[in-house]
Amino acid sequence: MTSTVVVTGGNRGIGYAICEQLARAGHRVLLVARNPQQAAASLRGDVEPVTGDLSTIASVQRLAGELRDRTERVDVLVHNAGLWPSRRTLTEDGLEESFAVNHLAPFLLNHLLEDQLARVVQVSAGLYVKGRAEPGRTSVGADFHQIRTYADTKLCNLLTVPLFAERWRERGITIDAVHPGVIRTGLGDRRGPVGWLLKLAKRGWATPEEGAEPVVRLAANPGTGRYFNLTEEIPLQPPATDGELARRVWQEAQALTSAG
Repeated sequence: MTSTVVVTGGNRGIGYAICEQLARAGHRVLLVARNPQQAAASLRGDVEPVTGDLSTIASVQRLAGELRDRTERVDVLVHNAGLWPSRRTLTEDGLEESFAVNHLAPFLLNHLLEDQLARVVQVSAGLYVKGRAEPGRTSVGADFHQIRTYADTKLCNLLTVPLFAERWRERGITIDAVHPGVIRTGLGDRRGPVGWLLKLAKRGWATPEEGAEPVVRLAANPGTGRYFNLTEEIPLQPPATDGELARRVWQEAQALTSAG
């Protein structure tokens, strides 16, 4: 049966490979990116470009409206878009950019599209265990760090997954998160000597196609509130098990987005 799948950040890396594999399997794919046309045109199958910016609340709202116009039902929403910043940058909302893209955008899209959703797959990162989620500080990059800030935003995002699972349980909407492995993409690229060393290290990492496989598999794997490392379901580790922290992170995201 053909499903409609929305993939954010689908123009390159793992996102592109996810779109490619889903389209090859016969699904209708809505490829979301700031500049999605070239990527969508290069893929075979039913792939539609959807222009979408995830860095501001207003742009996420516009994207949700565009998606609602394109389809009556989202069988699977894959939150793949991610940002690993090298410096602190604030959006027009006054929020640290990777916090906005990695955490707040999925949170808001989940709310804006929830009456059309059937399943959500959140692409996560094992580095969440190194993160700190501090409402009022993480959101504005108060303790910005070139490595840890990425982990902080992934932790914020992952803390909400069990809460969404509970919120949607009676509606039949499911949500799971997956760490697809350490993948050879442009995420986290740097300039200078550090950048060259990183490029050398990445030569031994998995390909985007390999990284896409556990995400595509999970899209068709029933269940909710789970976390996967590649294809293995494993328990969440602290600090992602802190229920009180999860509640505070959720409340902050609600206040920032006015989401219900």
